[in-house]
Amino acid sequence: MVAFDDAFRRQLHELFVWRRDVRRFRTDPLPDGTLERLIEIACLSPSVGLSQPWRFVVVDDAARRRAVIEDFKSCNADALKSYSGERAAKYAALKLSGLAEAPGHLAVFAEKDATIGSGLGRATMPETVDYSVVAAICSMWLAARAEGIGLGWVSILDPLRIHDILDVPKSWKFIGYLCVGYPEAECDRPELEQAKWESRRGPGEFTIRR
Repeated sequence: MVAFDDAFRRQLHELFVWRRDVRRFRTDPLPDGTLERLIEIACLSPSVGLSQPWRFVVVDDAARRRAVIEDFKSCNADALKSYSGERAAKYAALKLSGLAEAPGHLAVFAEKDATIGSGLGRATMPETVDYSVVAAICSMWLAARAEGIGLGWVSILDPLRIHDILDVPKSWKFIGYLCVGYPEAECDRPELEQAKWESRRGPGEFTIRR
């Protein structure tokens, strides 16, 4: 087995501390092969029954990108209506997407009908297919941060509309749309915490023993 020393573990902890959900990107292009390398790392992630259900769509086409941005604007306007008063004002002031600036766009799906893995581990919890894809995204997120690259997960989108825009198989379930690029600035605190939308709480609030 490969041994990891204390210095590596400290650096790994710092990587977790400094990982951010980035919304503010520089427009500098990513080096050739960056997305492909990050996808390769994502594919090292664990998956239920070794099903490898992740499916990645690199979105380069300008018209498709514009359509995704328009869908975000529509969904974001609808989301704003669910808030009122001071909370609505705070929501309207948040920057919730880096779609216009980020040089890299990557859509991630879960293949629900894949025969790979022969259904192992999914009989009682079929949602573990989705969880496997989320784990792959998290691996990619950390790998990107280690290279000084930011990743932003855009969730304010209509999954059916994204299917149509990207013309993917119906059996693919939309999991997330990722903006990838160099962040405008580095920060060890989430942007939503800086904007006083929410504060990060300690593990004691979320842990019980039985």
